[in-house]
Amino acid sequence: MSERPERRHAIGRRNFLKRATLAGAATLAPSTLASSTLAPSLAAAGSSDPAPEAQLPSVNPAKPMPETVTADEIKTLLKLEPNEIRDFVRATYKSNLRIAPGGLPAPFSDGRPLGSALYFMVTPDAPVKLHRIKNDQLYHYYLGDPIEVLLLRDNGDSELAVVGPNIVGGHLLQLFIPGNTFHTARVTGKRRWFLGASTEWPGVVPAEDVELGNAAELAAKYPEAAADIRTFPEPAEK
Repeated sequence: MSERPERRHAIGRRNFLKRATLAGAATLAPSTLASSTLAPSLAAAGSSDPAPEAQLPSVNPAKPMPETVTADEIKTLLKLEPNEIRDFVRATYKSNLRIAPGGLPAPFSDGRPLGSALYFMVTPDAPVKLHRIKNDQLYHYYLGDPIEVLLLRDNGDSELAVVGPNIVGGHLLQLFIPGNTFHTARVTGKRRWFLGASTEWPGVVPAEDVELGNAAELAAKYPEAAADIRTFPEPAEK
């Protein structure tokens, strides 16, 4: 028994639409795919791209990462320079999108960038100085040895966390540090250098958001961590 003409027409139309959809998806440009996942306002405005000098050279598969790479080589490649809390750092990103004044409560009520990011390196002679920022931040592990991070939380508690590659042994690949948490960090391990990053939201304005810590005052406020606070900048044992 043959199909009715209208049924054959409906089946043929569905098959045509299916083939057209698959062909369209296969030829869709990657840039279109990326922007299609964003809300129209973000697709149009976008967050800012890293500055041209923050971009790394093109990948060269004939030149793999050597096991013997040194801290000095990484400092040179990434153009790391000192700032007020780290000896080797470079800001890589600050969003062009801004949260308008009044868009956030104090201490950000005067407005801030949407987010910011930076590379940083820790060595035995260059620990992360005792400090806090007003902004929430996330530490990321990239290369090298782990770091021990001493956290002095705003509620009076203290904690020691390890950011590094050994996730089986309890290291963290990422460490969330709430805003207003005093902290310091030192490297531990064999290579004697750590390379990582910090991302912050809202974005950091250093002159307004960064505060160096007073070790004596914080030792009195956190008596259970007083010994660590006084000695933590010293390199950890191998």
